[in-house]
Order: sequence, then C-alpha cells, then structure tokens
Amino acid sequence: MADLILHHYPNSPFSEKIRLIFGYKKLAWKSVVIPSIMPKPDVLALTGGYRKTPFLQVGADIYCDSALMADVLEHLQPTPSLYPEPGKGLARTLAQWADSTLFWAAMAHNLGPKGAAQMFASAPPEAAKAFSEDRKAMSGAMTRLRPADAAAAYKSYLRRLSDMLDEQPFLLGQVPCIADFAAYHPLWFTKVRTPVVADILEHTPAVPEWMDRMKAIGHGEMEKSDAASAIAVAAAAEPMKPGHGLLTDSTFQDEHGIPLGSRVSITAESFGPEPTEGELLAATRTHYTLSRTDERVGKVHVHFPRIGYVLKKIEV
Repeated sequence: MADLILHHYPNSPFSEKIRLIFGYKKLAWKSVVIPSIMPKPDVLALTGGYRKTPFLQVGADIYCDSALMADVLEHLQPTPSLYPEPGKGLARTLAQWADSTLFWAAMAHNLGPKGAAQMFASAPPEAAKAFSEDRKAMSGAMTRLRPADAAAAYKSYLRRLSDMLDEQPFLLGQVPCIADFAAYHPLWFTKVRTPVVADILEHTPAVPEWMDRMKAIGHGEMEKSDAASAIAVAAAAEPMKPGHGLLTDSTFQDEHGIPLGSRVSITAESFGPEPTEGELLAATRTHYTLSRTDERVGKVHVHFPRIGYVLKKIEV
C-alpha cells in the first residue's frame, strides 16, 4: 500500500488527534506541513476545495475530516481498536460531541483576549489579523460563544469528563477509544498553545492526569516530506476503486435522488463552507466519494464522511 501522508501543521488540534491515533496503532506516516491560513494552492490541488486541517493522502486518494480518517486507519490497522465492543456506539457518539460542542467551547475559551495575545505574541501584528479574517471566512453564519460563556461551558464539560475518569484510566474503560482521542485534542491546545488560560484544567485534576496518559501514546513513526513530493505521489498513482480501497463499503444509499455519475458538490454543514466539486462515485451509509481531475495531480478520489457534510447536484 502507498504511504500514509498527513497534511497538517504542528498547532492544529484535529491534527493532534490523528497524530496520536498513528501512535496508538503504531503506524508509520509522512508529514507534510501546510499553511494554517489561505492561500493553500497545494492543498486545493489535492482536495479540490476542502481546506480544513488535516487531511490524509494515500496515493491518489484524499480523505477529509478526522472522523473519516479514524475509520480509514481502523480498517488499515484493526488492533488496537478505536471502537472496542461493547461500547462502540457510545464511543462514536461521545467523540462526535467532543469534536463539536466540546471543541468549540474550548477554542472560544482558548482564543479569548489572553489566549490570543499569547498565541500571537511573537508574530507581527498583521498575523493575528490575517488569522482572524481567515477563520471568520470559514465560520460563515456559525454562532460563536463569547469567551465568558465558553469558559463556563468548558468548566462544566471538564467536570463531566472528570466524572468519567473516577474509577478508570480512560473515558470509557481500561483502554483508549475514539472518544479519548476526540476529547483530548482541544484540551491539548489549551495546555500547549495557550497555557496562559490553562489554569481552567486545574479544577479537575483527573483530567490532566488522563491527558498525560494520552500524551504518552506518542505519534508513531513520522518521516518529514513536502507538498511537492505529495503532489508527485498523487500524479503517479491511480485512485482506488470504490469498495476496493480503505473504505470497503460501496453499497449505494440514496437519500437525495442524485444518481452515481452525477456532477455534485460537497460542503461542510458549518465550519469551512468551501465546496469540492466532482463526479459522485460512491454514496454509502457512511461516506461520499468524488472523482475529480487537476492539472497538477491528475485524477484523484476525494472522500468525505456523510455526517457533517452536504451533498448537492450541480445543475448544468
């Protein structure tokens, strides 16, 4: 199989989620560091429009959204499992909450006045403005929590996580599951990137102790690469056929009245509304696959999870 190439940047919280999953599954991977804000010409050549961080490349197949990447890595390396029985449904549900509700409360707290000042302390003034404008463009009509409201919610969520750790080392038992990786990364950002506001973690001592156990998992075997190499890999490869790659389900599930082969767009429901356009190759119970062609990378398949994404037919 082709190398696992993660397109990320060091301070990206969702990237930390995937880096830790690489470590948990003891996988080797290549690191391509991408810009944190637009423009991202190398990213868009591969994804066709999706510009959130991270995304995973395997040859000429591009996997978007960390929830889908986790499923891909689970298929590639089933043990240790991210979804251990009998609680895998609960684990997925808790992970979805952590990747959304917990994440946005944590980040609104992290990037309040004190945290933002620390984050950009060593950067020129225009860097903070550019970052703010970039994230505003990605937020669209999202309602963002004010820092004070976020802090109150964040404290409540931390207490709930702490309660789950009363008699066990991880959120749902004796071993980590997808919920641990999803809950960890926004708290990691608090501790590592905006430590000036990390005292919020001290009110629930069980949580930092759990974070130490998660950090000890590590990032697996990482090798540095670059965007030019990743684009060359995609250009030299053929994308995997639906049902024969790392997403084995190819059964068509029609919820939209859009047949396979249609020209479509896929966009995120909320954050990151930039569309990716292509030919609809798969629409299963869990994911969508688009085929698209770029002059730099040739033919690629771009994959999205169903949950959190909107499929629309492009009328010619």
